[in-house]
Amino acid sequence: MLRAMRSAASGMRAQQLYLDTVAHNLANVNTVGFKANRVGFEDLLYQTMTPVSAPSGEGAARPTAIQVGHGSRPTDTSKLFSQGDTEVTGAPLDLVIQGDGFFQVQLLDGTTGYTRDGSFHVDGAGRLVTSQGNVVQPEIVFPADASSVAIQPDGRVLIEQAGQNTQSEVGQILLARFVNPAGLVAEGGNTYRDTGGAGDPQLAAPGDAGIGQVIQGALERSNVEVVEEMVNMILAQRAFEVSSKAIKAADDMMGVAASIRPA
Repeated sequence: MLRAMRSAASGMRAQQLYLDTVAHNLANVNTVGFKANRVGFEDLLYQTMTPVSAPSGEGAARPTAIQVGHGSRPTDTSKLFSQGDTEVTGAPLDLVIQGDGFFQVQLLDGTTGYTRDGSFHVDGAGRLVTSQGNVVQPEIVFPADASSVAIQPDGRVLIEQAGQNTQSEVGQILLARFVNPAGLVAEGGNTYRDTGGAGDPQLAAPGDAGIGQVIQGALERSNVEVVEEMVNMILAQRAFEVSSKAIKAADDMMGVAASIRPA
């Protein structure tokens, strides 16, 4: 009965993490470029009460064993990198990646981060930056007299300067692609960091080497499915409730056993 209580308690802890993940997904349903999280679970160690036995002269073989498990635990929280819906904004520095790939940005500590959030701005030095001020890599600098910006599907950044009727190229946006994007670690601020689990980044211009194209004047919305997350929330709540009832049932059985007195 003590085993039942501990096993049920492990299930309650697992469902608590599941609910925390669902709540985080729902909180970011309107976050640009956000990717939904998924929780994986596994069963815990088993205690073999009676093993499988081979045929012997003493009797028939036992074809199956008696094993008792010790609950469950979460194994990972991975990102689902499916494409989110596209929202047309018309802003010249808003970009959406149609397909695989990440924008590269320089984080505050000087390392490289990756993001699907294409809501870019221009800082005081004329550099293309994210909403958090991280500089897009390779660095793209706009002259002060730039009057219009056109970003091509292949990532080329073209501008027109005051008094001129021709476009000039000021930079090239490169995207990074990973063999295992689920291995990226979320840093917050719509940014991911590569710690080695995602594989080496493959850099290329948009549209090359299996990398998606960029579209100007649009943003990628979150890929969170609200209805699916609501169903997951109900499942987590019911699983938590059932585990708590298992603890109560084990406690009732212990109470019955403790109340037995010799005649």
